[in-house]
Amino acid sequence: MRIGIIAFLHESNTFVSEATTIEHFRENTLLLGDDVRQMQKSHHEVAGFFEALAEVDSCEAVPIFAARATPYGTITAEAHAELIELLCRAMDQAGPIDGLLVAPHGATVSEPQPDVDGHWLSLVRERLGPSTPIIGTLDPHANLSARMVTAADALVAYRSNPHLDQLAVGVEAGRLMVKTLQAAIRPTMAACMPAMAINIEKQQTTLPPCLPLYQLADRQLELPGVLSNSILLGFPYSDVEEMGSAAIVVTDDEPQQAQQLVDQLGDYLWENREQFVGDFLTIQQALDRSAELDGRVCLLDMGDNVGGGSPADSTLLLHALVEAGHDDSFVCLYDPQSVQQAKEVGVGGSDRFSLGARTDQLHGSPFECEMKVLGFYEDGNFHEDRPRHGGMTDADQGPTAVLQVPGGVTVMLTSLRMPPFSLSQLTTFGVNPNAFQILVAKGVNLPVAAYEEVCGHMVRANTAGVTTADMRQLEYQHRRRPLFPFEA
Repeated sequence: MRIGIIAFLHESNTFVSEATTIEHFRENTLLLGDDVRQMQKSHHEVAGFFEALAEVDSCEAVPIFAARATPYGTITAEAHAELIELLCRAMDQAGPIDGLLVAPHGATVSEPQPDVDGHWLSLVRERLGPSTPIIGTLDPHANLSARMVTAADALVAYRSNPHLDQLAVGVEAGRLMVKTLQAAIRPTMAACMPAMAINIEKQQTTLPPCLPLYQLADRQLELPGVLSNSILLGFPYSDVEEMGSAAIVVTDDEPQQAQQLVDQLGDYLWENREQFVGDFLTIQQALDRSAELDGRVCLLDMGDNVGGGSPADSTLLLHALVEAGHDDSFVCLYDPQSVQQAKEVGVGGSDRFSLGARTDQLHGSPFECEMKVLGFYEDGNFHEDRPRHGGMTDADQGPTAVLQVPGGVTVMLTSLRMPPFSLSQLTTFGVNPNAFQILVAKGVNLPVAAYEEVCGHMVRANTAGVTTADMRQLEYQHRRRPLFPFEA
């Protein structure tokens, strides 16, 4: 059995002023044919596809296409056209296949296609015809569309946020494919899309209000005939019609059971919708709470959530920490210009820097100060052995500099935007996380798995920016109406 593998993942924040280009994919992942096998050395769902197919002698994995870019703005028309052309050409070169494993993100937006995932999955379905099974994975931040559901036989979302189970979910999808081709099962999928959106602050799956919802989903999995179910938390920073939460149930040729169970999940979401509205702390309230807590604090910068597409150069918390005298703090910013300046100054030297706030006017003003260069690293590569959000083990944040404000705050500067998914991002470049009282991480839930190793407390600050936690502050043009919590 020849089983193809395709991955096309991007989380598109349509509120970001700059677009995502083909270069963003080339910087991260753009692989064709056998080169896709490079992803086997990761905790990504694509690695799970390969692992599941390797369990069965009669299966041959046929790697076709993989594209992935760090979350950012809407994909340009040119990049969209090139990616689709590469995907289709790679399918032609792959030859006949008996089934297709796919890894869309579920919240990908381009200038010509607000539902990129539904678009490319539909193209693939048209090429393969109705009888070839298509089974795939989804990021739980997918904004599920009817086109995605129609194009696939089964879709399975990661079950954890932060995403630590991507490999396992890839294996699950791969095994479903094998059983389907062996005629042992016949996946039948139903979905529901209640008129509500879950606030990003309430999306940590190990805590209420998500935890009881996932416990209900787990109980459904114990029922005969249920193959899989998924919660789609949604991605509020894609201004598309499908924006919002959803659920999926896959049964073994039991459409009525699938619909009944998915409606149960949807009803739970709707009946408990008030619990999924965020609790928002101002910067000052977040600093006050941090000061009250015993032990190290991870201060989460929700308005500059890199994993949600933000620029990674907000200075709002940096200004606040310096002004409040929290000298034992750490902040990381994306600022390639200042990295170059640090290189020219040299390690041990000092100069006046103007850091951050270069992308737009939403993320504060530049932080200007005489600063000392503690370290400079031309090679920005680092490695993470353990499962972490995003599923990858190797990352590159470009040339990196470490600076210090006189008497206090330490600032890491990167040349490429990097979500704070790993403490190796610090330790590889001479930064000891245990040396600080407050560690700022630009995210909401993504950093938790890494930073809880050294921080006893997570404090979320509702900072301004393109990923502001209070989505009611964003100006949507295309979302569904009515949609809770926008329309009560």
